[in-house]
Amino acid sequence: MRVLWAPWRLAYIEKPAPGAGCIFCDKPRLDTAAERRHHLVLRVTEHACVLMNLYPYSSAHLLIAPRVHTADFTSLATAPAAAVQLELQRAVRVLGKAFSPAGFNIGMNLGRSAGAGIADHLHWHVVPRWEGDTNFMPMLADTRVMPEHLENTYERLLPLFEEAQ
Repeated sequence: MRVLWAPWRLAYIEKPAPGAGCIFCDKPRLDTAAERRHHLVLRVTEHACVLMNLYPYSSAHLLIAPRVHTADFTSLATAPAAAVQLELQRAVRVLGKAFSPAGFNIGMNLGRSAGAGIADHLHWHVVPRWEGDTNFMPMLADTRVMPEHLENTYERLLPLFEEAQ
């Protein structure tokens, strides 16, 4: 039997229990560019933020969230809803420029039973996709093969998000 090591999964398994804060509230409040870089925060506006997913489905998997802490999609105010929409559009433009994907999956999971890993704060997933980017590994080995390290992807995306003001 061949073994494919996926050490990034250990961080997910050992992550703190829910209630240890909210990444969509805490990370955008970081004061310095160095802190934001360390936590892979790509963009913060008054009403929305863009983060890299630490446990991605695919390379350059981004998370976009309103700055208001809520899980209630139906009562999200107009300003944060519009800001999230603008950041979704910006993310597709930036990812298109940086990675030339063949398509995108964009969506959200409302509630834990719907698959939300962080159910208490609305957030959207932007997942670039390429022809043939999925294979037998996720189905048979519960392992994803990622072609680029998160930090390298961050370095590729940050300047594009900064110029896309």
